[in-house]
Amino acid sequence: MSAVPADILSGAVNTVDRVDNAASYGIVIAGHGSRDADAVREFEALVEIVRARARGLVVTHGYLEFSSPTIGEAVEANLAAGSKQVAVVPGVLLAARHAKNDMPAEVLELARQHPGIDFHFGAAMNLHPQLLQLAQERVLAAEAQSAQTIRRDDTCLVLVGRGTTDPDANGEVSKLARMLEEGMGFGGVYVCYSGTAKPLVADGLRAAALLGFARIIVLPFFLFDGVLVKRIYAAADDLQQREPGLEVLKAGYLGVHRHVADVMLERAREAVEGRAAMNCSLCKYRVQIVGFEEQIGEPQRAHHLQVRGLLNRETLVAASKADEPKVDFPPYVPHPIEKESFEIIGAGRDWSMFPPAHLTALQRLVHASGDFNAVDDIYFSAGAIEAGISAILRCKRVVTDVTMVQTGLKRALVEQLGVETWCGVHDRETHLLAQAQGITRSAAGVRRAWEKFGNDIILAIGDAPTAIVETTRLIREHGWRPQLVIGLPVGFVGTRESKDDLRRCLQVPRITNSGTRGGSPWAATVVNALMIDAIGQVIAAQEAELQINAGA
Repeated sequence: MSAVPADILSGAVNTVDRVDNAASYGIVIAGHGSRDADAVREFEALVEIVRARARGLVVTHGYLEFSSPTIGEAVEANLAAGSKQVAVVPGVLLAARHAKNDMPAEVLELARQHPGIDFHFGAAMNLHPQLLQLAQERVLAAEAQSAQTIRRDDTCLVLVGRGTTDPDANGEVSKLARMLEEGMGFGGVYVCYSGTAKPLVADGLRAAALLGFARIIVLPFFLFDGVLVKRIYAAADDLQQREPGLEVLKAGYLGVHRHVADVMLERAREAVEGRAAMNCSLCKYRVQIVGFEEQIGEPQRAHHLQVRGLLNRETLVAASKADEPKVDFPPYVPHPIEKESFEIIGAGRDWSMFPPAHLTALQRLVHASGDFNAVDDIYFSAGAIEAGISAILRCKRVVTDVTMVQTGLKRALVEQLGVETWCGVHDRETHLLAQAQGITRSAAGVRRAWEKFGNDIILAIGDAPTAIVETTRLIREHGWRPQLVIGLPVGFVGTRESKDDLRRCLQVPRITNSGTRGGSPWAATVVNALMIDAIGQVIAAQEAELQINAGA
């Protein structure tokens, strides 16, 4: 944990000091939150520096995830101190999902709750000159650890970013690496990420070690200590053990420092003055970014609510004396008409000839088609349902050949399970690929899914036989192994043949049928059935655990 110098704190004001100047504003520093106590302590130490340098402004802090107080509680404390306008400053590096979706969603909700208060949302901390200077200081301190004298042009800087699903934020890490390389004279740089983006830390360090430099300096581009920073340093230690002839130095993360505090205060001023500069020009939600076209205009939804204030809630639950433990994963509850329909379907034919694991999918196919005979030619490879449920819970990604299949997935199930869906049939790159390769857009979309996601998907095809043809080609010729392939297109041209070929494709779990019947509702129905069964499996596992704990 970084110490806060006494001279910095000497001018601090308490968070409950009243605001007397109507032109002033309160500041809420919105941190990410962590299960790691060191990360929380360092964040709160930084808040103390912000408070000391805020010239009498009320400063409170809250967390997006895990830790407490929450951002909402921090705002309430600020208003209780008399603030009439509040600047919410993201205490995170770079603008990705948390700064673009989760925190703005919090602020919008708070603005609805407090219509008489002016809320201002600040920009996330980007490649500010003061943060560049701080990174320089961390590198120099790392070099001072060594007894060796090695020129910078014989040193490779390995810069480790957090890694996000936002290409613009990931690109900023690469930009920082380039600026440090040129500004400090490194012989080379290598960028890697602690998660989500590639290459990951271990892969990046291995690659950097092969470049032939005498020294590697590992610089985590993180604000605070925590689980991920500890993993980065552990990976650096592992590399040093494997490569004793290569010097591996560990530079400090940004940490508790007046430069970071000053950037936060600058962001607060910009927000109140209406000058918050967001990275809109390359934001995937505002403009079409190559490979992310489907996310333009995506609704601004919070993704963090399940873990907001989680540690405090866990403590309260552990301290409570509840008589009956409860399963906290809600079951699937059908609409009354849907429920009645399935009672009719259950009684409408003899289902005893079918394996129990298949019944949810089969009965829902009858519901989707209105035909009891639709299930007679459905084919399940051995373990296909089990593989699909496992993929729903583990991989959480469904790729569809057309948007009708994607639209047919029950939104409530998708959101409850955290499943991501993707269909590339209308993307610009898919259109260009189809033209260049002389294939259909559905086939091109499948090829892009193979490139983009690899094996960790469920592939649901409900419209295009050509999508099945491309799928089986990639499986046989290129070793593609989707967790499950659902092939139920409808039609007369190539449909029967493509489904027969999928049935013979022994390398992957698969669900298909014979003949020309099928369609997008059929493929979506099978995925919905898998999600319903996945929810049931989670609930059954939780109930079993409760019974074990009750008997212990």
